[in-house]
Amino acid sequence: MNRWLPFEWIAAVRFLREGRMQTLFIISGIAIGVGVIVFMSALLTGLEANFIKRVLTSQPQIQLIPPDQIARPLRTGPGSLEDAIVQRPSQRVISIDQWPKIRDRMLAIPDVMAVSPTMAGSALAVRGAASRAISISGVEPTSYFNIVRIPDYVVAGEARLTNQDIIIGAELAKDLGATVGDKLNVQAASGTTLVLTVAGLVDLGSKGVNQRTTYVALRTAQSLLGVIGGVTTIDMTVRDIYAAETLAKQIQASNYVEADSWITTNAQFFTAVQAQETSNTLIRVFVALSVAFGIAAVLIVSVIQRSKDIGILRAMGTSRGQILRIFLLQGGLLGFVGALVGSTMGAGGLIYWHAFVRLADGSELFPLILERSLFINAAVLATLTGLLAATAPALRAAGLDPVVAIRG
Repeated sequence: MNRWLPFEWIAAVRFLREGRMQTLFIISGIAIGVGVIVFMSALLTGLEANFIKRVLTSQPQIQLIPPDQIARPLRTGPGSLEDAIVQRPSQRVISIDQWPKIRDRMLAIPDVMAVSPTMAGSALAVRGAASRAISISGVEPTSYFNIVRIPDYVVAGEARLTNQDIIIGAELAKDLGATVGDKLNVQAASGTTLVLTVAGLVDLGSKGVNQRTTYVALRTAQSLLGVIGGVTTIDMTVRDIYAAETLAKQIQASNYVEADSWITTNAQFFTAVQAQETSNTLIRVFVALSVAFGIAAVLIVSVIQRSKDIGILRAMGTSRGQILRIFLLQGGLLGFVGALVGSTMGAGGLIYWHAFVRLADGSELFPLILERSLFINAAVLATLTGLLAATAPALRAAGLDPVVAIRG
């Protein structure tokens, strides 16, 4: 079989086999480095996916709201103002102007996946002698549940919203002493009062949110808050979550609304995600550098040890280019084999970690994400690192004078 291989391959493999201990040590070093890269990359990808899932399935990715209400100075006559100082007015609950047209316009954008109008406001929930201030969200379940996955957070009852139903946070239910099937008196600031039945309890992962959040049908909220036929927000999900801020700015520029993306409303979380990606990149860079220096050191020692062999090969007619390719092949082979072993180690370690490390409720700490591209990139990175690390030793070997090398 060797006769079908080029001379450079035969020589490179032979040199590696003759220095078995050196070869095993450097492959082990590369494997550990690649294993760390695979393990950390997959772990951080899983944690990031988990964080994003928790954040983006409990809130819209883009939210359209009415522009701020501003006070206009009164004129007492032509060209004159009654008062030069104008105070900012209180922000009343008002509807988005011509919201059905805006909703249809948003649905026509290719990057938008789901759109849902919402009526939001404040009210008071009363049950017996207990009362709590609450945030009312009037929604259309068929469209809104595609944006905020309320059914995924239901811990009791069901995600049902008829005109007489209300879904409340688990902490609010404790404060009011209510459970599924109980009646709540919901009173708006305007004086309107509705008696609603608790259809379900939700746990959105935050005690503060669970103490005040409630969901009702859109028409129920419109009647309660006194804004018949109106909506205060239009919630959206987009195809590319990281392009949400750019899309929000474009929407705000072309419509009479304000557009807030999840990146703006969760600035600290987004900064943490970016910091995590940066740390992942730095880990890869430093591990790759350590692997490169290890390969280069071993091959330089190999060149020094095999100076006579190189001189004999040159005296027998082996060209400088062939000598160069022999050592470059050694570096590439070391990197590739080390990547195969390291990828297996990294994937195995991650599977073990995922199986045994769990949250207090027994659920997984992070989703297990082992993408094919991760292993391909690791193999390519290690192979290229091996080739680059072998460049200096290969040039040194190719530059040896045959007579001087043979003499030692």
